[in-house]
Amino acid sequence: MDSLLYDLPALTIRSISVSAMDNNVYLLTAKEGGAQLLIDAADDLPTIQQLLADGAADSTAPAHLALIATTHQHWDHVRALKELVEATGAPTAAGADDADALPVAVDRRLGHGDKVAVDGFELAAVHLRGHTPGSIAFVYQDPDGPAHIFSGDSLFPGGVGNTQQDPERFARLLSDVTERLFDAYPDTAVVHSGHGKPTTLGAERPHLAEWRARGW
Repeated sequence: MDSLLYDLPALTIRSISVSAMDNNVYLLTAKEGGAQLLIDAADDLPTIQQLLADGAADSTAPAHLALIATTHQHWDHVRALKELVEATGAPTAAGADDADALPVAVDRRLGHGDKVAVDGFELAAVHLRGHTPGSIAFVYQDPDGPAHIFSGDSLFPGGVGNTQQDPERFARLLSDVTERLFDAYPDTAVVHSGHGKPTTLGAERPHLAEWRARGW
């Protein structure tokens, strides 16, 4: 199956699903410089390495894994992280409040509004509290098109992430998602979740009140 999702002017976005839990692994590759940024080394190192090789063909320069970014600490999103770091030597980034729970040392501890830059493009870190304390969405703003939001397990088609029926965590997550994603980006923004299919903010926006009323 072709992993290519978007062929944008500055970069490509590729994705694969790994494990029985349908974890999405995303790869952004700069077309000119060859820098690659991988989001969530969830599982299956050989398949991730094939994804890197596929992405390398999108660049006119030799490709290199410049950063491994993790959306949150949950085990199903980090099972191949240690192996990938050992295989590539690539630095890592994750939310400051989740960093100590990861199976590797985190080189860059991210807070809300931080910028994550590699040669050729930049992502914004959006801190979304509730699913985990340090969950981060990574946002790439295409200069010629919609924003691409890599939301981890904080936002899906049909609702926000699991908060274990904790009303305080749910309220915090929904408020962060509302204020930091829906209020900050237009309806055209594409949401790439940690599991399953993509959606857009426009498709989900009409349901915010419904989500708050149902409590999950």
